[in-house]
Amino acid sequence: MTTTTESLPRQAISSPSPAAQRAGNNATLWHGGLVATAAWLALGVLVLKWPNKEVGFSDWAYTDEFGYFALAVAALLGLLAVGGALTGSIGRVVRLLRPAGQWLVALPLLLALWEVLTAKLGVLPSPFFAPPQSLIEVYGEDWSRLGISTAYSLRLLAHGFASGAVVGFVVGVWIGWSRIAGYWIHPVLRFLGPVPASALLPLAFFFAPSSYAAAVFLIALASFFPVAVLTWSGVAAVNKSYYDVARTLGASERFLVLRVAIPAALPQVFVGLFMALGAAFTVLVTAEMMGVKAGLGWYLQWSQGWAAYSNMYAALIVMAILCSGLITLLFKVRDHALSWQKGTVKW
Repeated sequence: MTTTTESLPRQAISSPSPAAQRAGNNATLWHGGLVATAAWLALGVLVLKWPNKEVGFSDWAYTDEFGYFALAVAALLGLLAVGGALTGSIGRVVRLLRPAGQWLVALPLLLALWEVLTAKLGVLPSPFFAPPQSLIEVYGEDWSRLGISTAYSLRLLAHGFASGAVVGFVVGVWIGWSRIAGYWIHPVLRFLGPVPASALLPLAFFFAPSSYAAAVFLIALASFFPVAVLTWSGVAAVNKSYYDVARTLGASERFLVLRVAIPAALPQVFVGLFMALGAAFTVLVTAEMMGVKAGLGWYLQWSQGWAAYSNMYAALIVMAILCSGLITLLFKVRDHALSWQKGTVKW
């Protein structure tokens, strides 16, 4: 009598053997995490076991803390790599980290190279180049001054960027909709718009009542031009048949502007906002270096004046995180406002 699979119990067919289960667990082991664990472990051992080269002072502070931090990251990645076969919260964390696996390997290698060239061998001269642990010292001991500077820069950027974006949007819609405005304002915009806002620093600080007002004006001017040009381009490019259909249904002039022209021009408007944000950051640093009494630009100039290059590098990292975070936030707003175009523009 032959036994077919239909006569076997369902559980015997569906449940894998213990060997198959072990093979499945090994298949889901996060090998990239193991490589990253080895890289971070090597960085920690290098920092702790290789003595620093003394150049004009006793030693770099927070060297041991940096080494122990690298070992802690290695231990955490090791646990995640081994627990990659598990389900639940650990499995979700591993799935989130898998796309960044190569960066988790490259980052400790770059930090190790930086550490060797500065603290260990002194190839890069001090104080112009400082090791990674110097950033820990800055963030740990000068966080209040750096935090206040960041807050001042955010306030200045918000005032200048918002003012320039709003005025640029209104002017762009006006030029794109009105033939009279297009005839008189568009040539002026094409002639004066490309002039860098930083070139007007002397005039701005002379006519403005305060250095803060001058900085707001320059940031607003840098934000105004790309928003105005792209908004005008978007409004002017709207298909005329949309207006004809709306007029047939009895739409007023205001309805055509607010409900037809502006929504159709929003993709171009957001492109202008992205360009304006980058220009605003450039002018922000320049304006703060020239006359503003606080901010990240002022902090950079103060650091250079005291030869505190570690502070300068720390401020540059904060500035990069701030700029990247604001652009990411702007992309989130764009994806929400233009849900039908979500994913067409990547960041």
